[in-house]
Amino acid sequence: MTRLAICPGSFDPLTYGHLDIIQRGARIFDQIIVAVFNNQSKAPLFSVEERIKLIEECTIDLPNVIADSSDGLLMDYAKEKNAQAIIRGLRAVSDFEYEMQITSMNRKLDEEIETFFMMTNNQYSFLSSSIVKEVAKYKANVSDLVPKPVEQALITKYK
Repeated sequence: MTRLAICPGSFDPLTYGHLDIIQRGARIFDQIIVAVFNNQSKAPLFSVEERIKLIEECTIDLPNVIADSSDGLLMDYAKEKNAQAIIRGLRAVSDFEYEMQITSMNRKLDEEIETFFMMTNNQYSFLSSSIVKEVAKYKANVSDLVPKPVEQALITKYK
């Protein structure tokens, strides 16, 4: 049986923090689907298609990682894909409180699919897509925060 995990997020844009979780998850699971979900409470900078393309470019060296999207419920998507697990990254205790609520609801929807939390590498513990967008908007250097394709896409967006 293939061990398949979903790594969900808005990825607007993908950061080195996200990539760290994806790479580490790819060592544990046979296949990872990085699934772009639209967060209704956020106005995205990049379209879903642009985010998928950026994820594909940044994970090209990870043959067991694919990018996809959904606008439905995560657990419905996970069931549809026959996933055994959800991978979530945690930066701080505040993330844990939020993630615990989501995970509790997800278990209520389907207790067969486990959620795995991975602590973000310390060097990325401050990093969020929102911070990256804010810094990039003012033309500051984001090369140590995001992969090169994302950096180029941000430069293009904020021209």
